[in-house]
Amino acid sequence: MRLPIRAVTPETESAEIIGWVHEVRDLGGLSFFLIRDRTGIIQVTIPKKKVSAEILEVARNVSRESVVRVRGKVKAIEKAPGGREIVPEELEIVSIAGSPLPLDVAEKVPAEMDTRLDSRFLDARKPRVRAIFCIRSAVICAATEFLHSRGCINITTPKIVAAATEGGTELFPIAYFEKEAFMNQSPQLYKQMMMAAGFEKVFEIGPIFRAEEHNTVRHLNEATSLDVEVSFADHNDVMELLEDLIVYVYEYVAKNCKEHLADLEVDLAIPEKPFPRVPYVEAIEIANRTIEEKLSFGDDLSPAAERAIGDEIGRHYFIVDWPTEIRPYYALPYPDRPEFCKAFDMMHPRMELSSGAQRIHDHDLLVERIRAKGLSPESFEFYLNTFRYGMPPHAGWGLGIERLVMTMLDLGNIREAVLFPRDRHRLTP
Repeated sequence: MRLPIRAVTPETESAEIIGWVHEVRDLGGLSFFLIRDRTGIIQVTIPKKKVSAEILEVARNVSRESVVRVRGKVKAIEKAPGGREIVPEELEIVSIAGSPLPLDVAEKVPAEMDTRLDSRFLDARKPRVRAIFCIRSAVICAATEFLHSRGCINITTPKIVAAATEGGTELFPIAYFEKEAFMNQSPQLYKQMMMAAGFEKVFEIGPIFRAEEHNTVRHLNEATSLDVEVSFADHNDVMELLEDLIVYVYEYVAKNCKEHLADLEVDLAIPEKPFPRVPYVEAIEIANRTIEEKLSFGDDLSPAAERAIGDEIGRHYFIVDWPTEIRPYYALPYPDRPEFCKAFDMMHPRMELSSGAQRIHDHDLLVERIRAKGLSPESFEFYLNTFRYGMPPHAGWGLGIERLVMTMLDLGNIREAVLFPRDRHRLTP
């Protein structure tokens, strides 16, 4: 019976494995193959005077990254990966790999990002790359487990919509029969509608689409967002929920992904609660101490400003109390100082990870804010209608999964955290 490589131990006595040929070494009278599957790497040792002519013939024709089946005796050997090796009694090429390879899976020869993404199926065979996506899977599992434990309902909302979530031109139009339609920027409107439906606590993990002409290491045009909305809550309530989730996810990964973290040489530090709350005005002051292009009230934060503030704070933190005019129309202004709203961004020292707010739940005020943004309330009638029949106070946020993984693992490029990135230049594979 085929065994996962990690399950093969010297105590197994004999085993059958199937995997990819990671490396081939020929030392004359002795050949070594390193065989890899998703669980790890094991050494196959071929003493040429002690194995059959058939095995030697197969071994001569094996190329790196071919799929092979090996059956043989397991021996303990200190210098081998995992402290064990297999001496083959049977060796079969299941699928031969062409040569030369588009990139070196063993990573002895580094490849550029574009080369890696062009052959992502090969790139993802690397143990280090596989580790990233195993951790990403654990992040989503942990977030789902945490939110279910807090009474949240998992929902699915449309990705093809008739109106922009926040207005603007950053939309991908699509042909939808006789109608104009767009790829959705966010599930924002629909998760708010679920508050009117009485669901009280909802979340969704799904794709979002932004037609922004960025070409940076931290932007994507198709990303994965974790969105949460909670009724009878204000911005402080959902900030606490968000920081609890971040800590839970880090703890889950630290506990359950030790081998993958080791593959990446990441020593994961658990964030401490509570995260500092930095008012927008103070954040601008911190940034202006060091950045060259000074910011004024009402400016959004530049990447340089985010780095400057992150260097000062040195940990996860919130920027709170944003100017109303630069936040979406659904962010609730403070009654006693309407120039500010109950909005926040949750930041890693490197970049923004999440954005949220307490929402406007009054129909007339929401219409007023939509008009103030230069948008037409008629375009949002399906959304506004839900505010006419008993909308509870509510708040929520959206969290970028790729950015969370990127900052958690200290990756240099957000494309490392998504299998098949979509940016302004890449539509395949």
